[in-house]
Amino acid sequence: MTTLFNGIAENWTVWFVTIVLVVAAVIDGKILKVPNWLTFPFIIMGWIHCTIQGGFGTDGLLFSLLGTFVGMMCLLLLRNRGGMGAGDVKLLAGVGAWLGAIVTLYAFAATAIVGGIMAAIMIWRSGEWEKHFAMAHKIMHEWKTEKPRELASIARERKPTMYLLPYGIPMAIGSIAYFALAGMLV
Repeated sequence: MTTLFNGIAENWTVWFVTIVLVVAAVIDGKILKVPNWLTFPFIIMGWIHCTIQGGFGTDGLLFSLLGTFVGMMCLLLLRNRGGMGAGDVKLLAGVGAWLGAIVTLYAFAATAIVGGIMAAIMIWRSGEWEKHFAMAHKIMHEWKTEKPRELASIARERKPTMYLLPYGIPMAIGSIAYFALAGMLV
């Protein structure tokens, strides 16, 4: 038990990020949205924390800003094409603000794996894999033929007919699994 408490004390930033991810996953699961009241302070607090931890020099702030940028860019393309909500993008940017670019890239990779598995299970459980395959084919065709700025509006029109995956859930599961496997929680 002492080891756990020592791990939490030594890695409190990772634990804090973990708690924010769990809160975001619960909210996203309930309302299909990760709210700004959670993501914006999460990002800004990460910048402040890293700046202070870096001795008020630019190194800590640059570390945090780079992490924010990497986290944002990992999901921004999907968001701009209507495949993801802005809250998910800001949530991963917040992970980057606190933990930096490298950890964020690994967390993103784990998130993508968990998200893919969850999507496959959702499709399998729905029993409508043909419908989903046809929808995926249609979306890929649209990505090739439509202008990028039109894709988001097409996706918004299609949204009510789709079985949606609140991406905050796989983001929390994947990131926390990565933190645990990397030994960042203890």
